[in-house]
Amino acid sequence: MAEACIAAGIHYFDLADASRFVCEFGQLDAAAKTANVVAISGASTLPALSSAVVARLAEGIERIDRVDMTLSAAGATTASLSVAQAVLSYAGQVVPVWRGQRLDTACGAREMRRIRYAVEGTPPLRRLISLADVPDLLHLPERLPGRPAVIFRAGNDSALQMRVLALLARLVRLGLIKSLRPWASALAWVQRRLAFLASDRSAMNVTIDGQLGGMPFRRSWTLIAGRGDGPEIPVMAAQLLARKLREGTLAAGARDAGGLLSLTEFRCLYTNLAMQEEILHQSVPSLYPSAMLERFALLPAPVRAMHSLSGDGGAAGRGTVIRGGSLLARLTCDLLGFPPAGEYDVHVSFSECGGIERWTRRFGPYSFSSEMGPSPYDVAERFGPLRFHFELPVKDGRLEMVLRRWTAFGVPLPLLLAPRIHAFECAAGEDFVFDVAVAMPLLGPIVHYRGMLRRL
Repeated sequence: MAEACIAAGIHYFDLADASRFVCEFGQLDAAAKTANVVAISGASTLPALSSAVVARLAEGIERIDRVDMTLSAAGATTASLSVAQAVLSYAGQVVPVWRGQRLDTACGAREMRRIRYAVEGTPPLRRLISLADVPDLLHLPERLPGRPAVIFRAGNDSALQMRVLALLARLVRLGLIKSLRPWASALAWVQRRLAFLASDRSAMNVTIDGQLGGMPFRRSWTLIAGRGDGPEIPVMAAQLLARKLREGTLAAGARDAGGLLSLTEFRCLYTNLAMQEEILHQSVPSLYPSAMLERFALLPAPVRAMHSLSGDGGAAGRGTVIRGGSLLARLTCDLLGFPPAGEYDVHVSFSECGGIERWTRRFGPYSFSSEMGPSPYDVAERFGPLRFHFELPVKDGRLEMVLRRWTAFGVPLPLLLAPRIHAFECAAGEDFVFDVAVAMPLLGPIVHYRGMLRRL
């Protein structure tokens, strides 16, 4: 359609938000300029409105580390075949995402999260949302300083539908179902029959994490639409761009709508609708500085940098893994996901949510994760049902981890039976050095991994 419009000398806008289509639309730029035609893709909520919001939130921020976007539509407004086809086309499929300062992959319609949308003066909403494949996942990191991680999750007001979708996406991921797209007609039919149960309220949130004055800082924008006015939002960008076209302020060429409009321009359209918005600013101290207080300043710069997390981060280097030789040691390593013995390229991803940091360590093709959170001591690290509470003393510029308590499924266990963990972090020039050795009473050494990293 776009090619036909350009060939006929007709200006072209669309409301597409399919990731590949929108991101590759610039391939038509030369033809559009030759024909003196304005061709714009994504003249809709994504990426036009989302980019405008991010630009507003990023004002004055020194570095952006993460952009987290969510959208929860009113179920009464999403009961259409095109919406069902779009959602089911990526459910369970591989979705490329930029996070941890590297291109990663995720599973569409998974990574579910419950979010609370709140704007002063209107009742809050609580909705389930899951990962969606949209253009912003790929083009926003390239357009923002620091190449921040970008994630987008979407859903509707039916928790049951969201949970069923996540289950079906899991089946696709396991290869038991090839694709859910053929089921789009059935999904749209069910949604239309249940529309009388659906809400007429929609919501959108954009949150950025970054650095302001050298400290972690967060800004978030929330919009709640009532009375069924949510569907007005996707067409606003096209209306605003049509005005610019009429005024002659859009140059010929083909491109996506990201960055072409400001949040102020959108506001002039939704002020007369049942929509309320709010921007919040807050400092978000990182886990380690908050836990260690004045001790944190005693650490060398590479160690402080590694633990000064604002939303998302990544580090890369080299590492070595040594496994214990006993059968039980090997089984324990396999159970916890530790890689086989050897030397590897290492990448570590850091992400924060609700004060909990998730560390994903990749040794070559092998990865294992743990979650770090606050503790009555200093920090607690969780591996599945096991939680280890550590004190963090600093000795001669070296950060040590001293185990003080451990639990399984929340039940305290005797320290006499605890793993013998010898772990420290230090610096070698500009490199961050880590060294972790784990042994078990009676079983002997389990795993020992060490190496060097640099923040990306």
